[in-house]
Amino acid sequence: MERQSNGLTMTVNERTFIKHSLVSDLRIDGRGPFDYRRLTIKFGREDGSSEVQLGQTHVMGFVTAQLVQPYRDRANEGTFSVFVEFSPMADPAFEAGRPGEAAVELGRVIDRGLRESRAVDMESLCVIAGKLVWAVRVDIHIIDNGGNLIDAANIAALAALLTFRRPECTVEGEDGQDVIVHPPEVREPLPLIIHHIPVAVTFAFFEDGKYMVIDPSHKEEAVMGGRMTSTINSNGDICAVQKAGGEGILSSSVMQCIGIASQRAIDITDKIKNAVEAYVVERALKKVKRHPPSVSMEVNVPEIIMREQHDQSATQKELGDSLRHHEENIKDEEMESCSSESARIHETVPAQQGATNGGGNVKTFLGGPLNWDPYSKAISPNLMKSTSNVSGSLAITEEQGELEGVQKPDELHPVEAVLPSASDSPKQADTSNMEKKSHSKSLRDAVKPKHRRKK
Repeated sequence: MERQSNGLTMTVNERTFIKHSLVSDLRIDGRGPFDYRRLTIKFGREDGSSEVQLGQTHVMGFVTAQLVQPYRDRANEGTFSVFVEFSPMADPAFEAGRPGEAAVELGRVIDRGLRESRAVDMESLCVIAGKLVWAVRVDIHIIDNGGNLIDAANIAALAALLTFRRPECTVEGEDGQDVIVHPPEVREPLPLIIHHIPVAVTFAFFEDGKYMVIDPSHKEEAVMGGRMTSTINSNGDICAVQKAGGEGILSSSVMQCIGIASQRAIDITDKIKNAVEAYVVERALKKVKRHPPSVSMEVNVPEIIMREQHDQSATQKELGDSLRHHEENIKDEEMESCSSESARIHETVPAQQGATNGGGNVKTFLGGPLNWDPYSKAISPNLMKSTSNVSGSLAITEEQGELEGVQKPDELHPVEAVLPSASDSPKQADTSNMEKKSHSKSLRDAVKPKHRRKK
């Protein structure tokens, strides 16, 4: 048994099997020489956190930012740094505490591919030139080492940078040197300006460069003789190339690796963009306050059902209009009936007064609307007060005689007007009225003849 530099203990038979399988263009996990493992990208609850799983390799990335003083030679640019933490939980070969050589190398490869290629716009991170700039820090945590940590860590850093939002700040004051950082509740945080997405693709070489594979696993890394990482974007621009290991490779192999890496970079870039787009949409939906609709709605309803619903809605609308028109007609009829009744009352009262003034018999008012005003101009209020104590009869007083222009008689017999009850029939009411009219006396009967006057 032999212990490799990555901490994995392998037997001679396992090493021989891996090398012989590569001769037949086969790999121990069933992939082809230029096939990637399954890539999964997830995001955390907070902005700027990502989780990438490439096969059995599990990596997490976090992005933070803070205001610091810029470097003197770059007073109007922000800073960018990458830090990698190897946990003993990921691999027994990793030691806790100070980062080892592998951790430092991994951080430099990722930093060179992102910062040297100017993928992140550093000038947009400047707040006050020479005084305050944003310092962006990427922390990468290795959760499980299943091989090819460089590619997994690079994807995790890119996904975290694309979803990171820094607080918005404004410059105020008379001298323009006062900086106010607005919390996310006051103003929406701002994303970073990223010009392109550099993707790292790693190749492993065996037998002095005769055989090479892409995305080596943990066991393949223990057997490989050399490694090369090419950082390239979807446009085919080479951002960085890093060659590690003792075995040398031909220039033709380097060019072949770059051509394969450009194709893989396009596929990985599409996966990263799709994952980030889905995250942004989900983030926007969480901020929208939605209320449940009052009426249920169907989606993709057949055309027949839509027509039926349209006919029903039209019928309901016509029915509502007809009911509304009917109600308006009823209100108009009520108003007309009230006005005609009031006009009839005003015509009836003067007729009765004229009959009384002309010397005819006193006519009894048998009916009228319930809202008839007794305090009209034809009857004095004092008269109504005096007659309110008498129930079921009407008394004519001296004041009523003066109002009607009739001379005050010596003796005046009160005339009672008896209203028929609701139980009496109309014929009985008419008969009683006729009898009362025949027995009633007029004002002429109250005046004595000349021969009976006192001399």
